[in-house]
Amino acid sequence: MSGKSHAQCRPAIPAHERQIFQFGALSFDVEEAHRLLRETPRLACRLPVDAWARLYGLDDNPASLIAPAPNFDRAYAMRTDLSRPVILALLATDDGIGNPILIDGCHRLYKAYRERVPDLPAFQLTISETRAIRIL
Repeated sequence: MSGKSHAQCRPAIPAHERQIFQFGALSFDVEEAHRLLRETPRLACRLPVDAWARLYGLDDNPASLIAPAPNFDRAYAMRTDLSRPVILALLATDDGIGNPILIDGCHRLYKAYRERVPDLPAFQLTISETRAIRIL
């Protein structure tokens, strides 16, 4: 390959088709996360559904600090494939351990919560991979 990096050679996804996860002021390129996972396979871990569903306000608790967007499609969520792993990004913390956030799979998490599925398969990105998919 010439002097171009792999990122420069892959076709660009039009901005209106890119899947982006927004978490407060942070934005993440979910398509880029999928590409990283294809290029660097890893074992899936298990995501505990009840705790994460409550954290993301999917239990419809009005006291939740986080809630799904008003356009969250619950009917679509109930048609999702729970065997497909969700994706966790790892935000840098002062202790170096990192803090995970769910960037892909909120609809699957909702369905799993409603169907009382105890856990979901999940791929976790590293802190450096998370930095690479951040949209600045």
